[in-house]
Amino acid sequence: MADGLLEKWKHWAKKLKVEVYAIYLAYKDPRVPVHARIFAACVVGYAFSPIDLIPDFIPVLGYLDDLLLIPLGVWLALKMIPAEVLKECRERAGELIQQGKPVNRKAAAVIIAIWLLLALLGIALIVILV
Repeated sequence: MADGLLEKWKHWAKKLKVEVYAIYLAYKDPRVPVHARIFAACVVGYAFSPIDLIPDFIPVLGYLDDLLLIPLGVWLALKMIPAEVLKECRERAGELIQQGKPVNRKAAAVIIAIWLLLALLGIALIVILV
């Protein structure tokens, strides 16, 4: 039974990876509405970023983004992309999956900046209170 569950998780993860690649390709397509392109770029940037908004070492919350935020973002982005564009992008994504995962350094920089800002705000709060 555990093997069956593990296989389902592997299949789901592979499908999610293909969907993220499809969104990656779609956000570059001019047939996709601007609002959908912006949202898709954010989802792809976060999914490909080597840094999580909530680090994985934080108990429970650390995996929240991996288990909830990314799949929810992918689902919403897929709803915004026209069906014909999505079909083409899914086909191309299947081919690209063999070439490796792109890393979005801009998204990583934004997440690092958010963490630094939060650290500075925390330090400022401590200084004010002490």
